[in-house]
Amino acid sequence: MPEWTPLADITEDENEYIIKAELPDMKKEDVKVTVENGVLTISGEHKFEKEEKKKKYHRIERGYGTFMRSFALPDDADFNNVNAEFKDGVLTIHVAKSEHAQPKQIEVKVA
Repeated sequence: MPEWTPLADITEDENEYIIKAELPDMKKEDVKVTVENGVLTISGEHKFEKEEKKKKYHRIERGYGTFMRSFALPDDADFNNVNAEFKDGVLTIHVAKSEHAQPKQIEVKVA
C-alpha cells in the first residue's frame, strides 16, 4: 500500500491534457509512467535519506516510501501520443487530444 501521495494538477487546452505532479528530491529513474486501458498511472519510490547517527531529527514531515497515482482521462485522450518530462522536482505529462475528437461546427438547416 502506498505510504504517501504526490500532489498533482490536471489542466487542459484545446490540444492536450497536462498533468503536473510534485516529486521533490526524486530522480527520473525512480519514477514510472504507464498507460493501460484508458488510465494513466504514475508510480515510484521516494527514498528516505540514510539516517545518520550524528544527526538529530527534530521533525520529519515530508512523505517517503512508495507511491501510485492513477488518472482516468476522457475518451478524447490519445494514449498513443503521451510525453513526460522531469525538471526541478516536477513531473509534467502531456497527453494529446485525438484529432477526431476536436470540436467541429455542424450546419443547422432550416426545415
